[in-house]
Amino acid sequence: MLKQKVAIVTGAAAGIGESVARLFSGHGAHVYLLDRDEAGCRAVADSLPSAYAFAGDVRRPQGIGAAAAAAIERHGRIDILINNAGIYPRQTFLEMSEAEWDEMQEINLKSMFHAMKAVLPHMQARRAGKIVNISSVTFHLGMAALSHYVASKGGVIGLTRSVAREMGPYNIHVNCVTPGAIKTAAEARVVTQEQVREFLAHQSLQRRLMPLDVARVCLFLSCELSDGMTGQILNVDGGWVMY
Repeated sequence: MLKQKVAIVTGAAAGIGESVARLFSGHGAHVYLLDRDEAGCRAVADSLPSAYAFAGDVRRPQGIGAAAAAAIERHGRIDILINNAGIYPRQTFLEMSEAEWDEMQEINLKSMFHAMKAVLPHMQARRAGKIVNISSVTFHLGMAALSHYVASKGGVIGLTRSVAREMGPYNIHVNCVTPGAIKTAAEARVVTQEQVREFLAHQSLQRRLMPLDVARVCLFLSCELSDGMTGQILNVDGGWVMY
């Protein structure tokens, strides 16, 4: 599906980002991985046939800029951007510090501003491109102790829709995925087993969702099968929210 396509994936050292990188590589893409976990990012890249690791903090434009420049220099193109990097520490609103709020917005939302700024001029010149932004089903739910996270993910949805409007005339597709409760190592550090059982009780599909479930939807949104779609929000939540 993605033979010879060039994709940049942020937050690619583990979880959803790693799964996207592996799936895209398996479908023939050249994959550029960006993550602040340099060792993890390099380990994933080294295990794939045409993958390149870049260490960087998504809060700063230099990392994504370096990956974009390398992709254009080596392959002459950037076809796909998967904006996946994000964090989700829990904190009640009244106990939340301004620094915690700012960190969440910078990593989960402003990073997508930097990433799209890095690739869109090139995509615009080629009049082609696919961008997939990872938001969260929590935007549709609202969840306690995650107001900073939910706000950032709502911003991702708004950003997706507005940029899709602007870039449509250039044949650039900008869509969004809202994952539900995904079983990852990062989830295990902040979510209890009791909370996991609660998530499952709300889902229509009674199984844990895996990073591959999200990666497959990213693949769909990054190939010709979704050529008639832009500005759309796709839930991958096991049937938790239906709208």
